[in-house]
Amino acid sequence: MRIVVQEWEQVLVYRDGRFEEALGAGAHRRTRWRRRRVRVPVRPRMLVVPAQEVLTADGLSVKVSLSVSVRTVDARRWHEAVDDADGYVYTALQLALREAVAARSLETLLTDRRTVPEEIREGVAAAAAAVGIGIETLALRDVMVPAELRRAAAEVVTARAQGQAALERARSEVAAARALANAAKMVAEQPGLLQLRTLQAVEAGGATVVLGGPGLSEVGGLIR
Repeated sequence: MRIVVQEWEQVLVYRDGRFEEALGAGAHRRTRWRRRRVRVPVRPRMLVVPAQEVLTADGLSVKVSLSVSVRTVDARRWHEAVDDADGYVYTALQLALREAVAARSLETLLTDRRTVPEEIREGVAAAAAAVGIGIETLALRDVMVPAELRRAAAEVVTARAQGQAALERARSEVAAARALANAAKMVAEQPGLLQLRTLQAVEAGGATVVLGGPGLSEVGGLIR
């Protein structure tokens, strides 16, 4: 018989139920008698782990999903090791995802999303290799936080911003009060400074200056 193997597959040949050989891409001729063929796809494919509801280390419930690109690297193992190799790896991914999330607080999970996929990859690499599968890429698709937690987080951010604004206002008021106190002290120590400041105000214009006191009682008045 003539066997044509495509680039994206391998063909396993069994004779009397025993593995005989693996055929790569191209055309092959084998006798049909007492032989069976199994076609195994070896091109990359996606395994999607939909949203899993998991409790974080601080007891908060989140939903996390995974997107994983895998490839069959050992066609014979993929066919012989377990009944459903992709399903086997899928289950391993679920368990590794739950362990990674449960070991982190929600804040750590949201700020440290890059290390979680690497940890999951390391956790399932041995199991995947045992069934002839190699993991090419692995990424967190979504980290979904309940609406009440999102509202609480927004309130915390708002409270922090308001507190920072209040602190800045208080600092400005303290600085202004300190400047006035220093000015009053300087005027008390050097009265001439007040007269100099009065003259500056007159020269600048736009200010009303009332002159009075000893020596000015007869000529006191209003200078604009």
